[in-house]
Amino acid sequence: MTNRRQLLTGAAGIAAAALAGAEFTGITAARAQTKLPDAGPLGDVWLGPADAKVTVIEYASMTCSHCAHFHETTWPELKKKYIDTGKIRFTLREFPLDPLATAGFMLARCNGNDKFYPMTDLLFSQQKNWAFVDKPVDALSALVKQAGFSQESFEACLKRQDIYDAITTVKDGGAKAGVDATPTFFVNGQKLSGAVSIAEFDKVLEPLLAK
Repeated sequence: MTNRRQLLTGAAGIAAAALAGAEFTGITAARAQTKLPDAGPLGDVWLGPADAKVTVIEYASMTCSHCAHFHETTWPELKKKYIDTGKIRFTLREFPLDPLATAGFMLARCNGNDKFYPMTDLLFSQQKNWAFVDKPVDALSALVKQAGFSQESFEACLKRQDIYDAITTVKDGGAKAGVDATPTFFVNGQKLSGAVSIAEFDKVLEPLLAK
């Protein structure tokens, strides 16, 4: 069993290596629909109505710069245009590329699902200030204290084997479904890979919503 005391060992170097070799810079689409795994032990955190015609599942890593770019540029418009209007249902699933990303997702899960998106939004928006610095663990600790963590609760969260195992289960399920880099999206089972723009989402979503 992985020792979470070693979770962040060498995290900055691992993150840099993962980003150099495992991110998409463009968008590709697979027409075949994919049978996606069920939610992990902690459940999916859904936004949008359960009866929406279109379901979007994103697999992302907290240290993925293309994921951060998506959440900075495309995500606000996607949420405003399609989620807040009840047209689609969306969830973000964990696919950490390195131990530091795993730590970020653990912190997003430790205080309940209602804190999940506020925390992931914070971590993506401030990614360059904690993921790519000399002391990422210290920077991460300082950042999440803005969201109510103490040093004690920060350390306690990263020792939660149940949360660590749940995130690992989600990643393993994503890998079996064909996720091999981040971000990867599944729109009603159709795979889209890359930093998808709102215009590119429009091209996929509008025909499905028109049916």
